[in-house]
Amino acid sequence: MGRIAIGGFQHETNTFAPQRATWEDFARADAWPGYLRGPELIDAVRGYNIPIAGAVEALRVRGHELLPLCWCSAPPSSYVARDAYERVAGAMLEDLRRYTDEGAIDGVYLDLHGAMVAEHHQDGEGELLRRLRAQLGDTIPIVTSLDFHTNMTPEMVRDATAMVGYRTYPHIDMAATGARAAELLDRLLRERRPLHKAFRQIDFLIPLVWQCTMAEPTAGVFALLDEIERGGTASNPGGSHNQGIVSVTHTPGFPPADIAQCGPAVVVYGHDREAAEAAADRLAAMIREREAEFAGKLYTANEAVSEALQLAKTASKPIVLADIQDNPGAGGTSDTVGLLRALIAQRAAGAVIGVIVDPEAATAAAAAGEGAQLDIGIGAKVGYAGETPVEADWRVVRVGSGEFTGTGPFYGGAQFRIGPMALVTDAASGVSAVLAAKRIQAADQEMFRHVGVEPTQVPILGLKSTVHFRADFQPIAETVLCVVSPGAHISDPAEFPYRHLRPGIRLHPMGPPRG
Repeated sequence: MGRIAIGGFQHETNTFAPQRATWEDFARADAWPGYLRGPELIDAVRGYNIPIAGAVEALRVRGHELLPLCWCSAPPSSYVARDAYERVAGAMLEDLRRYTDEGAIDGVYLDLHGAMVAEHHQDGEGELLRRLRAQLGDTIPIVTSLDFHTNMTPEMVRDATAMVGYRTYPHIDMAATGARAAELLDRLLRERRPLHKAFRQIDFLIPLVWQCTMAEPTAGVFALLDEIERGGTASNPGGSHNQGIVSVTHTPGFPPADIAQCGPAVVVYGHDREAAEAAADRLAAMIREREAEFAGKLYTANEAVSEALQLAKTASKPIVLADIQDNPGAGGTSDTVGLLRALIAQRAAGAVIGVIVDPEAATAAAAAGEGAQLDIGIGAKVGYAGETPVEADWRVVRVGSGEFTGTGPFYGGAQFRIGPMALVTDAASGVSAVLAAKRIQAADQEMFRHVGVEPTQVPILGLKSTVHFRADFQPIAETVLCVVSPGAHISDPAEFPYRHLRPGIRLHPMGPPRG
């Protein structure tokens, strides 16, 4: 079979966030592996719910020889430092050149995010693909997997042979998407038929909180995507590949990225040009027709806590408060304290909020030990929006190493190394907080169990996440309230001070076009 080069470079860039992504951020491990290069890559990704793991398995099963490049990811943050970008891109191109010197390669699979912005390149993935294409020429297929929140650019479409995006948010299909991309690469190598690309950009930004595929209108959009890809019609929903369509991807975009091509997009690949163009038009038209539905109710921190206290009186399951703007999965610091202060002010006894990333407090709590008083304030160490740490009668209830295995649909199989961790409780209000030393999104129940909290038994549960938490926490929740509290992931894109966004796009559904 073929000789396939395989690698990946993952970063979701919130250009408005306060922290940049350095080489050290890509080198270290957190829930995912740290920087991998060469033969170790193949076995090191096994068992993770990440695209490259699914791609490795799918290509192995089909008998291809795998030529490992490098793979790395860093937590979402602001711009990728020039040094980090060039170090990873340089390693990838160097290894690819070595493989081509040793003999012909047949294809390339890359695990990319699609919303990377470097200090010196607005379109991180587009630039990487441009360099790869320049080195490989026009005939070798390059197939990538993409994150749901890709800001798909014309340059990415031009230089990749095909791109395959996630179909779930929360992202429970990451490894499955890598497998689908690998299967498409295998098909291209077997059939040797050119693909037509039909690309459409949507002219309004979709806030992340309303991109969830567990609810309308996004659920309906992806149902149509699936129908189109299968070749189904209203009278024949099962369909087949009888319409000349090979693959369909819709990426709702990542609004906190101040680049010209920020926003939702659709790309359809097919052997039949007319069918691909018609399919792209059909999917884009549905998204535009449902524009007004991409909105919903948001609560201030005080409103959310008041509502939760009332609901908890009769609820049999936890009331979940999603601290959507301090989501570390979208560049948030995970240490803002607006929701924490509201819980304490209203004496929401038994409430737990996490994960608050505070290396100083987590380390101090671990050193003090269980039962000790913590003599420093927690949270707000970055000081976003001028916030200061919360001073209270903090007692250390439980400490943990921060090393455990994720069990939920999103982080299942992830080997967490985010410690030290601690559970601390304010004696006066009865409100508790889960502390960690490294940024991680509160999207797996094991983050709480690791420090002695059983999430199903908590009356009010605050989570620093926008949507990913829903995969593991929505099934145990009485209800979910989305909270607008200080954080670097601004929910309404109209509040961002864009400088580079292209004219004509609307900053939120039904908003006025950008001048």
